[in-house]
Order: sequence, then C-alpha cells, then structure tokens
Amino acid sequence: MKKQCLVAAALAGALGFTNAAAQTSSQPGGWHFSLTPYLWFPTVKSTAQFSLPSGVGGGTATVEKDADDYLSKLDMAAMLTFEARKGAWAIFTDFIYLDFSKDSASVKTLSGPGGLVQVPVNTGTQVGLEGGVWQLAASYNFSQGKASSPFEILGGFRYLKMEPTVDWQLTGPVGAFPQVGSFSQTAELWDVIVGVRGKAGLGDGAWFVPWYLDAGGGDSKLTWQAMAGIGYSFKWGDALLTWRHLYYEQKSDKLVQELEMSGPALGVTFRF
Repeated sequence: MKKQCLVAAALAGALGFTNAAAQTSSQPGGWHFSLTPYLWFPTVKSTAQFSLPSGVGGGTATVEKDADDYLSKLDMAAMLTFEARKGAWAIFTDFIYLDFSKDSASVKTLSGPGGLVQVPVNTGTQVGLEGGVWQLAASYNFSQGKASSPFEILGGFRYLKMEPTVDWQLTGPVGAFPQVGSFSQTAELWDVIVGVRGKAGLGDGAWFVPWYLDAGGGDSKLTWQAMAGIGYSFKWGDALLTWRHLYYEQKSDKLVQELEMSGPALGVTFRF
C-alpha cells in the first residue's frame, strides 16, 4: 500500500521534532521536566504487501494509496512528548496515534498459486489505516557549558504498530483470486536507535534552531528520523515550528515494505 496522506495531531515512534526543542541546558539541582503537545502534518507514503489467507484466495496483494485530504479521513489522533532531565542526563518519550477511515486506493500486484498475475482495472478498492509510534530514549549532554547550543548523544528504541485494512473490487476475476474481498493485517516493529540532537542559538536573543537525527534497526531493515526547524524561548517554555521526517524499510516479504512520513510540525513545550 503506497500511502500518501496528511497526518495531523498524533500517531504512528517515534521521537520527533519536539524532543530536540524540549531540551534545556544542563540545569543545576534536581529534576526538571517538560511536556510538549503538538501537531504533525506529514505526507505519508507506504507500500504494504498483504499475505492473504486461503479463505480469500490465498497469495499476496500489494496495494497503493495516493495522497488525499487527510482532514476529511482522520477519525482520531493524539501526539505528546515528555522529558525528564537531571544535570547532563535526560530521558524522553514520544507517542503518536492516528486512525484514518477508508479511502480510495488501487491493487498494484497480485500473486497466487500460479505466481504473479496481471491486475485488471480497479473500480472500488479502499484502504484504511490505524497505527501508532512510541519511542523511549536517554541522552547525555556533552556541551554543558554552552547553554544556547547543547549537543547530545542518545540511544533507545522505537516501536511501530500499523494495521492497514484493504477492501478491493476488481473489474474481473484473476484466477483463484476473488474479484471482491476485504482483509486486514497488523505489523509490530521493535528497533534499537542511536542518534544525536541539539539546538543552535541565534545570537543573544530568544530564537534558536532545534535539530535531531537518529538511525537504527531490529525488526526493520532500516529506520531513521530527522528534524530541524525554528523555535522561540519564553520563561515558561518554547514555541516550535519544524520539519520532521520518519522512514521505515523492511524486506519484500513483510507487510510494511516501506513507510515514509514527512511534513511540518507545530508544538508548544511547557517546562516545570
């Protein structure tokens, strides 16, 4: 399923744009905390290969989904980042959840007992998507003397859960593959990640540039995430506008063969 669609208010691990911005300099004393609710509006592109049971014809089906207005299809979403910091050390977590109602799509390839077969024109195929991303990581600040431009190395894990659902309707039967059907599958991926994050102060004012980069693997062949943007500091916290990109790649026999989410994000960090 090659899925392009705009995603807003909360999903499907990763850490994200607010984690870098939620950083504060290595403050003396005890624990310091930050909470960041945010909105992310990415375009989502994915390719999913469904392994169909014998009850619906067997074999596999690769489904594509093109871009559409996600606001009319988004049923539920939630996004939140939390960080706890003591001295140079920090631990942070990020949670994203989304649920899209079904929208038009197309079956790209079908493979049955006889191998790969030609696909007739689609007339009523639809794809829905529900999923979430959760990330937990710890970091260490190596530039404690530079309050305006911290640099941190991080390590942790990212968890992705996706449940795409496809309802297909073809113009004609394809061998033993049914002309009309419906099926859903669930993918759960656990990956270890390492990376860096920080921010660069712009002069002596309150403006700064947050940035973040990680990469890793495990259940995924490769996953990576990057973020950069602009922020403004207040006494109570930060306001942030960034661009965030999240990528997953798996082997060709897996459900989620490729997943890519990229787009702007807007959030507010509250420190206490």
